[in-house]
Amino acid sequence: MSTLWKKWTATVPAPFLTALLLAAGFMGFVAWDQSHWWSTKEDYGFGWLVPAFVGFVVYDRWPRIVAALRACEMPGSPRASRSAGGLLATLVYGALTGGALLFLVGALYRAGAGSSYPGTLAISLGTGTLLLPLLLLNAPETSAASASSVLGDARVKLIGLFVFPALVWLVSAPMVSVVEGNLSLFMLNRVTSVVFFVFDTLGLEIEQHGNVLWLKEVMPGHPNQVGVADACSGIRSFTACLFAGSFLAAVFLDKLWKKIALVSSAIVFAFIMNLARGLFLTSWAYAYGNEAMEGRVHDIAGYSVLGLTVVGLLSLLPLFSLEFVHDEDDGGDKDEET
Repeated sequence: MSTLWKKWTATVPAPFLTALLLAAGFMGFVAWDQSHWWSTKEDYGFGWLVPAFVGFVVYDRWPRIVAALRACEMPGSPRASRSAGGLLATLVYGALTGGALLFLVGALYRAGAGSSYPGTLAISLGTGTLLLPLLLLNAPETSAASASSVLGDARVKLIGLFVFPALVWLVSAPMVSVVEGNLSLFMLNRVTSVVFFVFDTLGLEIEQHGNVLWLKEVMPGHPNQVGVADACSGIRSFTACLFAGSFLAAVFLDKLWKKIALVSSAIVFAFIMNLARGLFLTSWAYAYGNEAMEGRVHDIAGYSVLGLTVVGLLSLLPLFSLEFVHDEDDGGDKDEET
C-alpha cells in the first residue's frame, strides 16, 4: 500500500490526492443514497449510468488534471489579486461551510426518516457544494505567484475540471416534489394543447377534457380516451436528456458558453421530442384504440425521445466545435473557420 501511495503521489501531490479520495467517498455515499430512487422511480432509472459516466469523465480529463496541477506549482503561476483573492476566499469558505451543513442535515434526515426527497436533495447539493472548495483548498501552491483575476487563478481552472463530476448528481436526484409536480404539469399542459390543436386543425374527431383527450371510438361502445400522461414522458425524458446533454458537453466541449448552449439545446430537444411523442401516441390510439398504444409501442416511443435527442445533440457538436481565428495576413478584417 505504501508503494502504491508513493507511486500515486509522484504524479499527484499528497494533499490533493487525499482530497480526491475523500471526494470519491462522498460521491459513493451519494450514489448509495440515490440508488433507492433509481430502483423505484422509472423517471430516474438512468441514474445507474451516472457513477460510470463520472468515472469516465475523470479518466478522460486526467492528463488535463495533471497538467493543471503542474501549472499551479510553477513559479509565476497566476493567483487572484489581493482584492479578488478576498472575494475568492469568502466564496470558498462560505461554500465549504454551507455544503458541510447541507450534507450533515441530509445525512441526519436520511438516518432518521429513510429515503426522502428533501434528504436526497440536501445530500446531493451539499456534496457538490462541499467538494469543489475542498479540492481548491488542497491544490498545490507556488513559490512566486503573479496577480490575476478570480477566473484567471490557476487553482480555479483546475477545479473547473471537476464541476461535472461534482454537480451532475443533482440531475440524477429527484427534485423536490412541488418543483417536480409543477414542471410535469407544465409539460403535460403544453402537450395537451399542441395535440388538440393539431388534431382539430386537421379536422379529426377529438375532444379535450382537462388532460384527457377523447378520440373517435375504434370499437363501438368502448370509449377511446388518451390521458396525456400516457402520451408524454414528462420528467423522465427531461432529466435523462438533461443528463445526456451535460455529459456530452463535459466530454466534447471546452468553453463554458458552449456547454451552457448544448445543455440548453438538450432541454429544447426534450420538449420538442415530447410533443412529437404525444402526437405519435395519440395518432396511434386514434387509429387502433387507446389499448394499442400501451406496452411496447409506448416504451419504444419513450426511448426514442432520448435517442433522437442524443442524435440531435451529436449533430450540433461539430457546430459548437468551430473556432474563429484572426487572419493577420488580411489586415485583420477577415475571420477564418478552423
